[in-house]
Amino acid sequence: MGCAQGKCCLPRPPGRGSGGGRGPGGHGGAALGRADVPGAGLVLEYATLAVAGLYPDSPGRESQDAHLVATRFAGDPDLHLFAVFDGHGAAGAACAGFAREALPRLLAAAAGAGSLAADPAAAFREAMMGANAEMHAAAGVDDSMSGTTAVAALVAGGALHVANVGDSRAVAGVWRAGRVIAEDLSWDQTPFRADERARVKACGARVMSVEQVEGMRDPESEGWVPDEGDPPRVWARDGLYPGTAFTRSLGDLAAEAVGVIAEPEVKSVEITPAHLFFVVASDGVFEFLSSQEVVDMVAMYQDPRDACSAIAAESYKLWLEHENRTDDITIIIVHIRDSENSGPAGSDKVDFGSTGASIAVHTIQSEIPVFVPSEASHLNRCAATEIQSSSSGSPTERSLSCVVPSPTHPLLAHGRISDASKPVQTKYPSSLLLKAEEYPS
Repeated sequence: MGCAQGKCCLPRPPGRGSGGGRGPGGHGGAALGRADVPGAGLVLEYATLAVAGLYPDSPGRESQDAHLVATRFAGDPDLHLFAVFDGHGAAGAACAGFAREALPRLLAAAAGAGSLAADPAAAFREAMMGANAEMHAAAGVDDSMSGTTAVAALVAGGALHVANVGDSRAVAGVWRAGRVIAEDLSWDQTPFRADERARVKACGARVMSVEQVEGMRDPESEGWVPDEGDPPRVWARDGLYPGTAFTRSLGDLAAEAVGVIAEPEVKSVEITPAHLFFVVASDGVFEFLSSQEVVDMVAMYQDPRDACSAIAAESYKLWLEHENRTDDITIIIVHIRDSENSGPAGSDKVDFGSTGASIAVHTIQSEIPVFVPSEASHLNRCAATEIQSSSSGSPTERSLSCVVPSPTHPLLAHGRISDASKPVQTKYPSSLLLKAEEYPS
């Protein structure tokens, strides 16, 4: 959900539908990389996947998501940055791209000055608000009624710092009480939150859904229900703008006067042996999937590329079950492994079958971040034809299958979690998984 001015945030239609276009790709579309964290004795194995949204009324629409992976950030082997930006409005793609360039540059300057290590939360706040100010001043970006979310996760040795503006999300998979539990690393900043709603109202905003603005519902009612109808939005007292479904963002100059700010919320956690992985993704994923559902799907796969593909496929399917379009979908999954078990995902398991895909190691020695764009901005055309030609009502039913996960997950092996705590085999619903043999090579 974005602003009410663009196609990204029009009210949801009541019926279902599907149209021709694109959809999520398979294993071959996700990029894989590895990075050492020598100061903490860890190895990060990560995958990224971006799928452009399906908009039947705008078949040539540009994806408004952007993401970055910067390993050895600012030349430090213990710093690794992962971020997702979800643009909205007419200039949403430009805003997301601008933020992708500005945020790591400003954070790298903070690292060079020592402030990132001294106070990561303050450094993130300064960098995000600085990126916002630069965007306002940039001649080539019209952010008056456009902007972007930003969620960034920085691995700093044995710590993980997450800064968030908007409704993209970061979540960790943590082994607890015999299962993998979702631990939110960020909090969606939307008018659904009472504290955020009160804050923007104190700045003079009205908070109403489109139905309330149009007189179809009581304008004083606050009984909004997630995933039902149009969400509550932020409006100026004297006009039908900005109509944002979030309360913080980068850009959105016109919305700042009613409390839509660029100051992030920052959460820092110590990486423990129970922290198995984390996910950074746009609301194209989390619109219809909960944090726990996403974590459950990641935990089923040895290779993070397969998890990216499964989550994208399920997200795409759910969008088409609720609307006649899909949002842009961007996912970064980062496995946290001990350095002594640093082979490719699943290579330590006898049941790991090589797909022949190469492992791309994205590391740098300089202070310039390396950006890793996904190779899957567009769906393999053959897969798109199959998805859209399905006659079953579920647009991805043909490519879904029930899979029983391995009795042990590679991330739970080699002493990080005791054998007694390892998960047992569980049969998951067929709606969650793509058949491995149907992934494009």
